[in-house]
Amino acid sequence: MPQGNKEKFLKIYANLPLGIRQEIILVLDDKRTMTWDAAFVEVDNDTELSKIILEKLERLQII
Repeated sequence: MPQGNKEKFLKIYANLPLGIRQEIILVLDDKRTMTWDAAFVEVDNDTELSKIILEKLERLQII
């Protein structure tokens, strides 16, 4: 069974060194950036913003 974007993200996040988790991975708009940690909170809580984050990360081929 293919993994969904959430599962891919969580697998990658779990294997990141702690220091990397505070680095910016995504620019949502001109004013908002997301670190791995901030993205994790959104994805873990299945927020509306998490859908946007996962879609952009997939488009950027990060997940």
